[in-house]
Amino acid sequence: MTQVPPTAANLRGAVDLSSLVRPAGAPAAPGASASPPQSAPGGAVPVPALVVDGTDANFTGILDLSQQVAVVVELYVGSPSTVLESVVVSYNGRFVLATVDVNANPQLQQAFRATAAPTVAAVIGGRPIALYEGELAAAEVRQVLEQLTTLAAQNNVTGIATVQAQDAGAAPVAPVEEPLPPHHQEAYDAIALGDYETAIREYKTAIAQNPRDQLAVAGLAQVSLLARLGNASADGIRSVAAASPSDVDAQLAVADLDVSGGHLEDAFGRLLDLFPTVDQPSKDRLRTRMLDYFEIAGSDDPRVTAARRRLTGLLY
Repeated sequence: MTQVPPTAANLRGAVDLSSLVRPAGAPAAPGASASPPQSAPGGAVPVPALVVDGTDANFTGILDLSQQVAVVVELYVGSPSTVLESVVVSYNGRFVLATVDVNANPQLQQAFRATAAPTVAAVIGGRPIALYEGELAAAEVRQVLEQLTTLAAQNNVTGIATVQAQDAGAAPVAPVEEPLPPHHQEAYDAIALGDYETAIREYKTAIAQNPRDQLAVAGLAQVSLLARLGNASADGIRSVAAASPSDVDAQLAVADLDVSGGHLEDAFGRLLDLFPTVDQPSKDRLRTRMLDYFEIAGSDDPRVTAARRRLTGLLY
């Protein structure tokens, strides 16, 4: 699994979980549901706990759950991260955390290509997504999860995990931390409803109140990208771009598509190759869009570092 520097989420889905998907007609693994929990988009999805043990035997059920609720997966040695757990739980059911002891679950270790501990990934709609390796501070974990909420909403995975009543004597769920700032909460709720205009307005308000709110800046860049893509066909966007390699609008649209799929190098290369060939107003547009992409990926992402260096060379 590719390591992602602190404060940056790699939304590339670079791992293969095909070996863990139950063949058609095969019985469910012990403890796993035969089908995903049913709920309306954004509705309550019953779960036994917000933090569950993931194993080679029950991961099919976790894949099923990810069709409704985004699942964060931590592959650990020794003990899970208390920081990651507390941050995940603070999102009040937007995520379920599956903790995996790699020594006891070699199939999952191989599937997620976990070579460091902890390795943190996610599963959205059955699709695995590489996030980061190593320990992060709570604020950095939250930044990663903020990006993950946007991706989950884009894929219509907006269920809210609701813990079922526990038997007496059962271990309590970890305490909930303070909620998201109000404008962040409003923006997330709007994204879950597909109301990108409201989300954009809420993030802009948060930035006006605190220009140093980097989570709001990154959130604004992300939701703006979603709004631009709208319901456009990916094939249509790519066909137009291929037919019009010098058309700035067409190339910006396909770059948005690349970023939404986690293909940052493709997006950066496309716009940087185009940059020297266009007039100054178009250069300004390309530069502004790339700055948005830098916010989405995080300034510590090595792909951002390389693209920023090349952009600086083209500017000066």
